[in-house]
Amino acid sequence: MSSYTNTNSIKRWGKTLSIITGNDYIKRIDSLNNEIWIDGERIIGNLSEHPAFRGILKSKGKLYDLQHDITAGPVLTRRSLENNEPYNFAYEQPTTREALEKRREATQLWAKKSAGTMGRSPDYVNTAIMTLGTSSAFFKGRFSENIQNIFANAVENDLSFAHTFINPQVNRSFRNNEFKTNNKKDNVIGAKVIDENEKGIVVHGARLLATQGGVTDEILVLPVSGNTTDPASAYAFAIPSNTSGLRFICRESYANSDENTFNQPFSSQYDEVDSIVVFDEVLVPWERVFVYEDLNTTAGIFSLTNLNTMLIYQALCRQVVKTEFLLGLGESIAKTISIKEYQHVQEKISEIIMSVEIMKSLLYKAEREAQQNLFGTMVPHDKPLLVAASYFQKTYPRLVEILHLLGASGFITLPTEQDFNSAIGKDLNQYLQSKNDSAKKRVELFRLAWDLTMSPFGSRQTQFERFFFGDSVRLSSSLYQLYDKATYVKYVQSFLDEH
Repeated sequence: MSSYTNTNSIKRWGKTLSIITGNDYIKRIDSLNNEIWIDGERIIGNLSEHPAFRGILKSKGKLYDLQHDITAGPVLTRRSLENNEPYNFAYEQPTTREALEKRREATQLWAKKSAGTMGRSPDYVNTAIMTLGTSSAFFKGRFSENIQNIFANAVENDLSFAHTFINPQVNRSFRNNEFKTNNKKDNVIGAKVIDENEKGIVVHGARLLATQGGVTDEILVLPVSGNTTDPASAYAFAIPSNTSGLRFICRESYANSDENTFNQPFSSQYDEVDSIVVFDEVLVPWERVFVYEDLNTTAGIFSLTNLNTMLIYQALCRQVVKTEFLLGLGESIAKTISIKEYQHVQEKISEIIMSVEIMKSLLYKAEREAQQNLFGTMVPHDKPLLVAASYFQKTYPRLVEILHLLGASGFITLPTEQDFNSAIGKDLNQYLQSKNDSAKKRVELFRLAWDLTMSPFGSRQTQFERFFFGDSVRLSSSLYQLYDKATYVKYVQSFLDEH
């Protein structure tokens, strides 16, 4: 490890860089004609016109448009040292604590546009590409240059990425050998290399859980989380989403076809549509591969490059925004129906306040104790980040429950905007008004809370946060194993010795 040197790819960007607009992004995704399946049918035509995807594409487009905004642009973009061209902030390698703090400000600016519900805003996997690209010395031989080129191309074209690193849940038993079968096509379930030739490697099988699969320019494919002993599964690469043989099988959409933001304020705009990724004998060109049949590199790619740490940091920045939104939502509900004076209500909202402050404090500590790694990246301190990741997995369902308790039956009897505009609107305006708001305003607020916590979109949000970085027991176990407990054990022993 001591032989690694910083190979910051920013020095290689001699081309004109681009920060795309929302229209650029949508046109580019439409033109890819990716193979996407939903509800048993392959999508034909522009993806941006399909009811399951037009909401998320439009919402992502608005994020890209902010790069050109006179106020937000300077927060969301950086300038090349070579030619002063702008590029997306997530592709900057932070080398100082100040740069890390500016990165957090940009991530949170984007996160606020979706109240933190867009778990795969462009900066998430962009952060992975940046971390891997600037850690290119970690990779062997030609693969080191490959990841630099992948990184440089992403920066130059402001590319968006989905990613996958999970095998199908066929057999989760501890002694599972399912993915150690021979590499014949008919035996493969979890995607693995079944052949190689002068052009590249041939990958066949399936992967989970590609959020926004098919709605990005490319997909980053990482080794399965956890050490693998199968060389055919020891690979990493990035390929265009329209690569031949690559298809995305999506779950059903939570977005209503009428795009009504009153009825479904979150579902209609921010449903990211998770997918199964199928590799049907996909040829991955050698220049797109940066790990292959190297079990040591596979085992260390998440930890030794600090990839996990940088992704947890991005997630914590977003989750702080989400928790702040939950606090504002809880207080708004209490104010609207005039329950703020009750002590049990104050206690519940105080729980959300404590969560906000805990998450912000852990984020602050991670930034304050950041250190440069061997590749020159200023990496936040991993222990506070692991604490935050484990804490939020457990506390988010409780924060959702608090909103349920505050809203009570008000989350159940929720008419639509069409109801208000119909002949029964007069009844609704009379009987659903609150002390501090009109009926329509009250219902609009309660539908916002319902969609975030109780709708299919809301239920997915809870499950998403509950398993964001994997099983909570394994995450807690990792924290236990990594945390330095010896200092505190010595303290106890010295106390006993002294007394």
